[in-house]
Amino acid sequence: MKEALDLTEKKAERLDMLLKGDKDMDYRIVEKEAFTVIGKSTGVTCRNGEHMRQIPRFWEECHQDGTTAELGSINTDGNLLGICLDTKPDQEGFTYMIASRTDVTTPPEGFSLRTIPASTWAIFTSVGPLPGAIQHVFGRIFQEWFPATGYKHAEAPVLEVYPPGDTTADDYRCEVWIPIVKK
Repeated sequence: MKEALDLTEKKAERLDMLLKGDKDMDYRIVEKEAFTVIGKSTGVTCRNGEHMRQIPRFWEECHQDGTTAELGSINTDGNLLGICLDTKPDQEGFTYMIASRTDVTTPPEGFSLRTIPASTWAIFTSVGPLPGAIQHVFGRIFQEWFPATGYKHAEAPVLEVYPPGDTTADDYRCEVWIPIVKK
């Protein structure tokens, strides 16, 4: 009987560890009105974790071709955004946009405008060098946070918010914005 009790305690301890993770998640829930973004997009696939390689490559291309510099010159808040658009549960891919908030009404050639709808957002802080730190936060959100809360993902874009700074620094801070609704 003692052996069965020990096994039950170990299972409960393991479940608690899975929900709490290695440390508490830093997040807040906020309401935001709709806003417009401008940027460039690419299609990515989730097959075999390929999006974890395609998105950093797309960022590198946009740094090299001047896209991020141009977005920095026309944005309204100083941040660059990575946006996961057009996601559908039954599809293996989505559109990824490197963008910034804007009040531009006509995009320059090669750029497009999108409206991010008004949403309730769970906003998570990521600390550390990119892309590893933010990829780790995404994993924890979907593996730990969603299962442990009364929320589910809303059918709206997911945002990565990148303030200016050294994205390779151990103390670089950025955010993941997940649109949520109550279950």
